[in-house]
Amino acid sequence: MDEQQNPPMQQPETPVSSQSAPVGEAKSGSGLDPKIAAALCWALYPISSIVFILIEKEDRYVRFHAYQSLFFGIAVIVASIISSILVVILIGIILGPLVMIGGLIIWVLGMVKAYNGETWKLPIIGDMAEEYANK
Repeated sequence: MDEQQNPPMQQPETPVSSQSAPVGEAKSGSGLDPKIAAALCWALYPISSIVFILIEKEDRYVRFHAYQSLFFGIAVIVASIISSILVVILIGIILGPLVMIGGLIIWVLGMVKAYNGETWKLPIIGDMAEEYANK
């Protein structure tokens, strides 16, 4: 009786990428957990977001938060310049602190949402960030 040896079954290899892995289970292009990298995009916006745009080429989640915090940072800078110009006018005295307080609240909220793995989109600039992140 001839015994035939059955070759061991091999499991097909599936590539692991941060694109297909749930947020927080893969490393981003920076070597960090994607949630931490996304939160850091907001830490020193718009500078930190530019850094992550340059170093992160694969992880769409990190790129989304990098672009959104970049666009938000630009919007805050523009709003601050406009409110500073309006300081000469009485309404600027009220508008300036409101812009700064609102910017601070959204900044902290952006970091918390990114760290918690949420893709939270701001009106208008969130859509822009998503478009650029998908390129």
